[in-house]
Amino acid sequence: MNQEGTIFIFIGPPGSGKGSLASLCVKRFGWLQVSTGNLCRKHIAEQTKIGKEIDLIIKSGRLINDDLITCMVSEWLTENATRTSGIIFDGYPRTIGQAKDFSAILKSFFPNVRERVVIFSVSDDVVIDRLSHRIVCQNKECQTVYSLSMVSLDAVLQQKAFCRECGAILGRRVDDEEESVRKRLVVYHKHEQELINFYRDNKTDLVELDATKSIDDVFSSFLQSIDE
Repeated sequence: MNQEGTIFIFIGPPGSGKGSLASLCVKRFGWLQVSTGNLCRKHIAEQTKIGKEIDLIIKSGRLINDDLITCMVSEWLTENATRTSGIIFDGYPRTIGQAKDFSAILKSFFPNVRERVVIFSVSDDVVIDRLSHRIVCQNKECQTVYSLSMVSLDAVLQQKAFCRECGAILGRRVDDEEESVRKRLVVYHKHEQELINFYRDNKTDLVELDATKSIDDVFSSFLQSIDE
């Protein structure tokens, strides 16, 4: 990424539409999208050093520590940052510790890059409903998200529904089940306001989007915000 590029940090609960908006921006502007969840799954699937460490932590029932996540993100930036003028971080940083570490990395290696924070405002009930009706491309390089209303549920269960982007099989994530979603929301809300306060105190550009609207409306609001 050149020194005049922009880092977009998307803050919002799972299912708020961060990934969908990021995908539209990638297609429209050629930016890169980073999801730490997808990065973790990719590292685990490829059995990298970081992936093995993450896999062990998850299987032991522990939380992945901030240092390991930041190390993974820093490695990704080193390999990919020069390919684009804009990068979207989808759901990262998740904690105040990650936010501080990430800001330090940007100041050290990209001192002139602009940071913009986008907050996705949506209720827990809407999130739970959305996630209970979504399926995801199983290709770790793709991870395109679809609504179950767009394809046959029976076909998904029989593994006969395929991604329109890459042709891989579609399926459900275990953590999209309602009980898992509620637990994820508790964790998200624990850190949400602290993160927002951190960026506000650091005079970072913040914009709030009404994520209950259609993705096209959210995209329009986002475009207006960056024009301003």
